[in-house]
Order: sequence, then C-alpha cells, then structure tokens
Amino acid sequence: MLASHWLDEPEEHDFPAAAHYLGLLLRPRDVASVVAQLRAATTCRFAAKDLLRASNLELLGRDNAHVHHDLEKVKSGHRLSPVLLVRGDATRGLPLIIADGYHRVCASYWIDEDTMIPSRLAKLPAPRTDVASR
Repeated sequence: MLASHWLDEPEEHDFPAAAHYLGLLLRPRDVASVVAQLRAATTCRFAAKDLLRASNLELLGRDNAHVHHDLEKVKSGHRLSPVLLVRGDATRGLPLIIADGYHRVCASYWIDEDTMIPSRLAKLPAPRTDVASR
C-alpha cells in the first residue's frame, strides 16, 4: 500500500468541498481565486507527516469514522483523491490549510507517515489593508 493508493488527479467533487471549507476562512472572491488556482495547479507530492506538521492539525485516530473509511477503501484496492492545499505563511503565523483531504492525509499517515501524497497547492491571498475589505 504505497503511492499506488492515490489517484493522479483530484475528483471533481473535491473542488466544491474545498470551496465550502475555505468559505469559512476567506472572503468569497478569495475563495473563487484559490479554487481556480487549485484547478490549474500541477500535482506535486508531500510527505504525510510534513502536511500534518505544516498544517498544525492533529493526527486523527484510525477509529475516526472518515479515516477508517479511507483506510478500508485503500485496503479494498480503491485509490484516494489527491489533497487540496493552500500554502500558509510562517512570517504571518498562518499554517498550511488542508482545504480538502484532511482525513485522507491522516489515513495515509497511518499506512506510512512517509507516504508522498499527491497534492494541489494554491497561494494564500495577499492580506488586504483597505478598510472596505475588513
């Protein structure tokens, strides 16, 4: 169960899921821009352990329903969709955002923390300083 448990391209339903989550964090115009970047980005790979560290998210247990479901998918030969990420900014104290695929990252970590996870990476929108955007 190595890198072969990943699809090459994200599934179409991953982009609206990412937009829904990002809508809790970003302005609507920024969400649209980030999702467009994710659609256009080339797929790159990052280790599962590095994605968790950069995102400041905790590793979910194998018993988490979604993690368990993804582990069962892999066990039965199904491939997981690449994850969708928004680059953080350490200079501003902003962690990497896993816009879609947190449970898949955790499941992959349980398989092998060094698993190289196919990912699409977008830039974080630049901070706005004008009063109207606050």
